[in-house]
Amino acid sequence: MVFNRKIFSERNDTGQMPFARPVSQEDAMNIIVAGCGKIGKTILNSLMAEGHDVVALDSDPMVIEEITNIYDVMAICGNCADCGTLEEAGVAHAELFVAVSGSDELNMLSCFIAKKMGAEHTIARIRNPEYNERSIGFLRQQLDLSMSLNPELLAAGELFNILKLPSAVKIESFSRRNVEMIEMRLKEGSPLDGVMLSDLQAKYKAKVLICVVQRGETVYIPDGRFVLHSGDKIGLTAAPTEIQKLLKGLGVLQKQSKFVMILGGSRTAYYLAKMLISAGASVKIIESNPERCRELCEKLPKAMIIQGDGAQQELLLEEGLRRLDAFVALTGMDEENILISIFAAANCVPKVISKVNRSELGLMAERLGLDCIVSPKNITSDILVRYARALENSKGSNVETLYKLMDGRVEALEFNVHPESELTDTPLKDLHFKKNILIAGIIRGRKTIIPGGDDVILPGDRVIVIATDQRLHDLSDILK
Repeated sequence: MVFNRKIFSERNDTGQMPFARPVSQEDAMNIIVAGCGKIGKTILNSLMAEGHDVVALDSDPMVIEEITNIYDVMAICGNCADCGTLEEAGVAHAELFVAVSGSDELNMLSCFIAKKMGAEHTIARIRNPEYNERSIGFLRQQLDLSMSLNPELLAAGELFNILKLPSAVKIESFSRRNVEMIEMRLKEGSPLDGVMLSDLQAKYKAKVLICVVQRGETVYIPDGRFVLHSGDKIGLTAAPTEIQKLLKGLGVLQKQSKFVMILGGSRTAYYLAKMLISAGASVKIIESNPERCRELCEKLPKAMIIQGDGAQQELLLEEGLRRLDAFVALTGMDEENILISIFAAANCVPKVISKVNRSELGLMAERLGLDCIVSPKNITSDILVRYARALENSKGSNVETLYKLMDGRVEALEFNVHPESELTDTPLKDLHFKKNILIAGIIRGRKTIIPGGDDVILPGDRVIVIATDQRLHDLSDILK
């Protein structure tokens, strides 16, 4: 059955919207998402959860039918670079147009046309490594793009950060890296097992704040009386030097990974290998496709490229699996990445990271003992949500930075404090915060403050807030 730019607007089987709309209609933005593959659907999901009015575009009628069965959106089947399709989607009134089809060139062209037809802001997925930083900058300027997205490069950047600090399973930075937030899993026998949070700083002499804990399926924003247990996934904030001090005191500080094996010769593998080699690491890539091996040999002369099936355990062992600092599974199959990562972990590789795009498989992998999972589509989606919140800044919000933590259940937000803010010059202990809110850090110039009850917020500060079960627009939203 073929549909030609036909509009669908059906609810799901329950007759209900699949996601809550947490913002008022006045705050909702009109957003068009062109290209509804894995990344497009994830972006669609996230923007709907933010409460925006979203239109989906795709040239495949089967994809459009699937979208209308799952999401309560207007969906249009047609070419996203066609003026008629864009007009039907309401591009003239779109505050944001996002093109994430499988073609870089189509994404750029559709953004260019959408901008000419009235879209306020445009974002294109551009992932071909041949578009280097210089050409991307030129294209953004000439096409008037608000932003370009490269999911594979973004995923490689996150992987690289983790390999620099292997003790963590996730690392986010605030205020130009003056403050970092890391997620880590407390393994069996961890020195933090049984420690009450109020005793942490005195015991390890490190100015850190454990601001969120995931225990099983439950997420806590803990107070000083909270007691940690093995198996907890914790999120902590501090200056990078203080994090290093704590990890060293716990005896879990691992040196930057120097010998890394990458399974799969994908674009992400290429970008990651390039970063690691620039940092002085030794990189070995296992790839089954001989033509892709030749390409990687040309592009990465300092890497060792092995043609072979990475699912063969003998091959991995022959290539030095047990002598590695880190193993990163980046094939196109989530299941293969999980299974081979489990094999690597069983062979005592100190750091094992697996790329898993399907969220249900990611949760399964964690239950199987793989605590370091990276998802390019989720990374990209988070950036889109962050950008959409930034656009709302012009409507009165002052969110500077936003990260999703604990599998998306927690938000970490950075606010710039304005002089007229009602939170300034009052000790934190005298402020009445909403439930599930925590001030995780105050950045004053280059000074990082892990706040206590007697600390105050001053105009010009940057404040890091941890929140669950709510969506914050402004710093004042944290008050009752």
